[in-house]
Amino acid sequence: MTCHSRRDLGLLALRIGTGAVLASHGSQKLFGWFGGDGIDATAQAFEAMGFRPGRPSAIASGLAEAGGGVLLALGLAVPAAGAAAAGGMAGAMSVHVPNGFFAQSGGFEYPALLGWTAASIGLMGAGRYSLDQATRHRLDQPWMIPVAFAVSAAAAIAIIEKRARALAADQRGDAEG
Repeated sequence: MTCHSRRDLGLLALRIGTGAVLASHGSQKLFGWFGGDGIDATAQAFEAMGFRPGRPSAIASGLAEAGGGVLLALGLAVPAAGAAAAGGMAGAMSVHVPNGFFAQSGGFEYPALLGWTAASIGLMGAGRYSLDQATRHRLDQPWMIPVAFAVSAAAAIAIIEKRARALAADQRGDAEG
C-alpha cells in the first residue's frame, strides 16, 4: 500500500468517525434521535444557557453538527463542513469553559477535540475517497477555505458574545432582585 493510499484511507476513517459523532449529536438536538430530547427541549436548554432566542440557536447548533457531520463523512464541501462544525463546537466550548478542560468535570475537552478535528479535516481536504474527489472538487476550491473559516469564526464570535451579554444581564437581574 502506497503512502498516498494510507493517507487517503486514514482521512476516510477520520472523516467517517468524526462526521458520525457530529451528525448523531446534531440529530439528538434536531430530531430527538439517539436518545436526544428533540428541538423543543433543546431550545429550552439553549435559552437557559444564555443562547437567545433558544429555538433558532438550537436549530443552528443542530444543523452545524448534523449537516457538518454528514458532509464530513461523505467528503463533500469539506472546507465549509469543517468550518461549520468547528464554529458549532466553539459555541459548545463556551458553555463548558467555566468547568475547566477535562470532560469528567464538565470541561470543554470533548467539544474542543471535535472542533479541532473538524477544522483540521476542513483544512486538509477530504482525500481521494470522497464525494469532493468524485465531483472534481466543485465544492472544495482553495478560495473556499479562508471564506468558510472566516464566516464561521465571525458567526461563532458573535453568538458567543451575545450569550455572554445575556448571561451578564441575567446576573445583574439576579443581583437586583
